[in-house]
Formats: sequence, C-alpha cells, structure tokens
Amino acid sequence: MTVFLVIIVLALLAVTGWQISKIFQLSKRPDADTSEVANEKDNKLHGILNLVFVIFLYVITIYCFWEYGRFYLPEAASDHGSEYDTLMFISIALIMVVQVITQGLLHYFAYRYKGTKTRRALFYADNDKLEFIWTIIPVIVLAGLIIYGLFTWSDIMNINEEEDPMVIELYAYQFDWRARYSGEDNTLGKANVRFIEGLNQLGVDESDSYGDDDKIVTELHLPVGQPVVFKFRSQDVLHSAYFPFFRAQMNVVPGMITQFGFTPTITSEEMRESEYMVDKVKSVNEERNERNKELLAQGEPTLDSYEFDYFLLCNKICGQAHYNMQMKIIVESEEDFKAWMEEQPTFGSTMEDQNKDADSTEDTNSDEEESSQEENGTDEPQESDAVAVVDNEQN
Repeated sequence: MTVFLVIIVLALLAVTGWQISKIFQLSKRPDADTSEVANEKDNKLHGILNLVFVIFLYVITIYCFWEYGRFYLPEAASDHGSEYDTLMFISIALIMVVQVITQGLLHYFAYRYKGTKTRRALFYADNDKLEFIWTIIPVIVLAGLIIYGLFTWSDIMNINEEEDPMVIELYAYQFDWRARYSGEDNTLGKANVRFIEGLNQLGVDESDSYGDDDKIVTELHLPVGQPVVFKFRSQDVLHSAYFPFFRAQMNVVPGMITQFGFTPTITSEEMRESEYMVDKVKSVNEERNERNKELLAQGEPTLDSYEFDYFLLCNKICGQAHYNMQMKIIVESEEDFKAWMEEQPTFGSTMEDQNKDADSTEDTNSDEEESSQEENGTDEPQESDAVAVVDNEQN
C-alpha cells in the first residue's frame, strides 16, 4: 500500500511540474524569443555552465579523495597484497589523469569555442597525424597495463608447490562456511554432496583413508608466514569467498573445485594494534556508544563494543540470509596454531563416535524390544512394536 501511495505522489508531482512549465511559457513577454534555435545568449550561458560543472566535478572529486580516502583498506595482510594494491593504484592513477585532461578539455572547448554569428566551425575531413596519436597512445598504455596485470595475476595464482603449502578446503552453503584442514598428510579426503548425512556435513567419503585425519571447523586459523592453498566447494548455489584484508577473492561454484592461495603476513593481534585499526575501532565504538544511548532510552538491547577480526565473507547475493555468511579468521603464530589444531577432533574420530552412538542406540532399542516381548509372554514382536522400531530407525 505504501508503494502504491508513493507512486501516486510521484505521478502527481510530475503532472504539477508539467503544468507549471506551461504556465511559465504562457507568462513570457510577447516580444520574448520563443525560437528553439540557440542564440548567442544561449550559447554563452551553456558555455559558462560547462565551465561551472567541470569545476564542480573537480572539487567534488578532490573532496571525496580527501574525505573518504580513510575508508581504503589498511596495509595488505598477505604477501601478494602489495602487488595487488600497486596494480590497483596504477590503474586509478591512469584513469584519473585521463579523466582530468579529457573532461577539462571537453568543457573548456565548449566554452572557448561557443557559437557566435561571426564564427564558423573549422571542418577536418581527416587528419592522419591526429588519428595516429589518439590511437597509438591508448594502445601503448593499455598494452602495458594488461601485460603488467597478467604478470601480477600469474605471480598470485601460480602456487609454488616447493614451499609445501598447507591445504585447506572452504565449503560454502546457505548460509554458512565450514573449513576442512587436510591433516598431517596434507591431503584432503575425497568428498561428494551425496555423502552428506548426520555429522558428515561436508560429504567426506568415509572409505577414503586420506580423509581420516581431516579436521572440520567453523573458525579458520592460519599460521603467519605459512603458504596456504584453499580448495573451494559449494553445496547449493554460487558463492564467492572474499578475504578483503588479504586481497583475495574466488568464486565457489557448485559441482566443481576452484582454488586460491596466499601467505598471511600480519597476525590478527598485530593488525589490531596498527594505527589504522586503532583509529577505526575507536571511531566505530564512539558511534555505537551514541547509538546505545538511544537504545537505552527506548528500553532495547545495546550494541556490544567492536573489536577487529579478520573475516571470510560471501561476496555474492546468494539468498535471503546472505549477510550471515561470515567466518572468523585468526592469524597467529605457528606455536599457537599447532596448539589449536591439536584440540580439534579428526573426521575419522568424529565418525567413529557417531557410529558407536548409533550402535548403542540400536542395542538399547533391541533390549527394550526383548523386554517387551518377555512381558507379553511371546517371542514374536507385536505389530505396534515393530512399527515403532522401524520409525525409530528411520529417524
């Protein structure tokens, strides 16, 4: 209903504007120039407006860089991040140089060479020299940028297997992440969505011995300075694994495995203590404190204090609860990482415990059935008992 009312109001405003324009036309003096052909006064006005607009464009651009430059991410927390940032800033610099020159010339020429009764446009049928210049310069610049980008892409994507990178699988589904470490053998066990059942949420193949020492967690821990290869799988729809502080992103596609690798270089604690992050946390908490005053006055729960953590995000709008797809990432020392890993159960032990619980449940059900038969004085299970056992097994 609200949308319908908004549409009606907008339509009425449009009709009002149209009627006002008609009144404006009717109120002009009889000797006013009503010709739709531009005269010298119109040309001069439009030339001045072009200059005003380009000046405004430059002022607002400078203001945005000055005011919102603080929203740039801090120093990259991965070894390839500096290359990524360099490529991005070179691209931005080239775009800004071209934009400033071309927009400035375009609007200046519109003012400088505005139409007058005594001026005639100079027409060039062709000019090989000019065409060569404005063709070859973009070709050289773009070729250099593309070649540099390809080398950067190759350095980032070609993982050096000699460094013995740690293999981790990141599994996406609506709406959460799971991480599977490859264990002591550094080899992930086979997996397929058809094997998903009970505690086996990632569909790991229980018959593959390589999966026995895999460890499945909901919080991603990474040792600083250790190269990592991520294998990505999706259970349902297209997701996108986004590591903003590590300058990494990779699509997670159902039915196939994609991969990306990087080496974390800054621990979570070091990033928290950086000047950039200290200022950001302070600013966020100041805003939350102001908001908490309003919430307290309204009798609503207050917001917790903000503390920085790395997060893995989904960068695709993958469904209604897309915003929930966040996994905390902790970059820590090698010693802390090993201590944390030792606390995590292996996939093999988890499935073994599940099977023991299942066997124990079956034994309990069997004992209860035998006891019931003895009380009824018959060795055959009653029909109602048999149905109850089947239903229990199905559940």
